[in-house]
Amino acid sequence: MALYQDRAEAGRVLASQLTRYAGRPDVLVLGLPRGGVPVAFEVARALQAPLDVLLVRKLGVPGQEEVAMGAMASGGIRVLNQELVDHLRIPASVIDEVASREARELERRELLYRGQRPYPSVRSKTVLLVDDGLATGSTMRAAVAALRQQDPARIVVAVPTAPESTCAEMLEEADECVCADLPDRFYAVAQAYVEFMQVSDDEVRELLQRAAEGHTATYW
Repeated sequence: MALYQDRAEAGRVLASQLTRYAGRPDVLVLGLPRGGVPVAFEVARALQAPLDVLLVRKLGVPGQEEVAMGAMASGGIRVLNQELVDHLRIPASVIDEVASREARELERRELLYRGQRPYPSVRSKTVLLVDDGLATGSTMRAAVAALRQQDPARIVVAVPTAPESTCAEMLEEADECVCADLPDRFYAVAQAYVEFMQVSDDEVRELLQRAAEGHTATYW
């Protein structure tokens, strides 16, 4: 049974489990585009914290793009599912080709979402990394790895839904993992939502613009 009407409601529920971070000047909320941004917007709004995005792209298996052999994030960070790569005998040259293509998409989205606005400093910050859910966690692991290189004080992974095993594994990467829902039988992130439409680039830009104008801190 679905728990949330949409990503906005999921974000409000998730924010209720993160109230200890409310009103703190050292807290920064980063959403993973595109689906994580509406959730992150509600979290940032509730906590009166700034919002931005961390761009991460799945590295799909050629011919089976829905299957993730890893992921990469801004800054050239790459996380591979080595067990899957070895099992499918995917050569390094193929991985490099896929990664190069996704790197170009990362650059395109950086410009599209942020424009000339500089990337926020995360040094010594408590960063809440938000997505609309976790399945295997490969994308989130890439995001955490990218952040670690920028010396934050604390990384908190926060999602509305995920399998318990993935949340447990995430604690090996992040300092904290907050999952609002841990279903006994997890099939897909979408099972937690009534409405789970794809989020558009325009929606992401609009939410980031609203956040930049201070709307995340002015109403809930």
